[in-house]
Amino acid sequence: MHNRLVTLRAYFPAIAFFGGFLWDALTIGRSVAPADLWILAGYLVGAAGILWWMGYRRHTLAVVASEGGVQNTISRHSTAVHALFRSSWWERAPYLLLQFLFGGLFSALFILYFQSSSHLTAMLWSLGLGALLVANEFIDNKYHRFTLTWSLFGLCAMLLFNFLLPHMVGSISMVWFYGSTLAGAGLTHWLRKKTPGCPGRASPVWIIAAMLAVAYPLDIIPPVPLVKRGIQVGVNFERVDDAYRLTLEKSRWWVFWRELSGEVHIGPGERLYCVSSVFAPAGLSTRLYHRWEHYDDKRGWVTVSRMGFGLFGGRNGGFRGYTYKQDVSAGKWRVYVETENGRTVVIHAFTVVTDALPDPDRVTVRSL
Repeated sequence: MHNRLVTLRAYFPAIAFFGGFLWDALTIGRSVAPADLWILAGYLVGAAGILWWMGYRRHTLAVVASEGGVQNTISRHSTAVHALFRSSWWERAPYLLLQFLFGGLFSALFILYFQSSSHLTAMLWSLGLGALLVANEFIDNKYHRFTLTWSLFGLCAMLLFNFLLPHMVGSISMVWFYGSTLAGAGLTHWLRKKTPGCPGRASPVWIIAAMLAVAYPLDIIPPVPLVKRGIQVGVNFERVDDAYRLTLEKSRWWVFWRELSGEVHIGPGERLYCVSSVFAPAGLSTRLYHRWEHYDDKRGWVTVSRMGFGLFGGRNGGFRGYTYKQDVSAGKWRVYVETENGRTVVIHAFTVVTDALPDPDRVTVRSL
């Protein structure tokens, strides 16, 4: 029995990692409750307290060693001191707690940003957070290198504040993105200054902040705190009570990886509707746009129209909006759901067919 427990103990980190990630995936991402953000803010406060304590302990030991007449410099003893700190489970506790808190933050942020990603650059950004989430499981023995630790803390602070501040003020204006990024970097800089001995350097945090400031207008960072819920294009739109109904087409049986077809059959003069659903935090008021684009063989993707509608956050099922076009030509189309300043929420591509009727067996009516 004892041997089994020893063997199982080796798998505890992996079990905790995947269990925590699965829990976050099930409870976060489809919507963002204020309680979720305040819990993550608690994680950040906990990480700040541990960092301060690690700096205090390091500074205290350095002072004691200096006053005790140790002849070698502190730099020569730093490796031995940290090895002594990690010689027992109790001394490793701050590192393990910091790993847990950073893991919780990166896990939740990865899920939230991934849910808001709908184009290649935004997905690459989200996958980068996923890589940091995995890397965090292997670098707990590097946390005594304070420059690295401040960088991780600063990145978590900035990304969390990018969610938290729009929730608090009810706006997704770029002013609040830059303000929250500056607040996260400033908090990290201030905390390092207040930590005894000012260990490590905070300059990498400001480099990360500058990178975020450049990435934002390039549409690389998803438009948090908006989270995509769904988007469909079809015909015969009607509103019944609180439901938006739309006639769609199922995929052919051999296209097993998607339920609904990427083709839309329409008749002459028939309206083509786009219905989208986006989660927005309670109290947030803004305006979203449907940008309809058609592919031209000579000019590439051409914007045909950009139609907007108001968004007022707080609905658990996501805020829905719709636009429509008439006399739509055949060919490749796509609709961008984007914010007032052009940030992409989701992209939906489809093909319009005008010279044939849909297969009646594949026609279905869905509520959104």
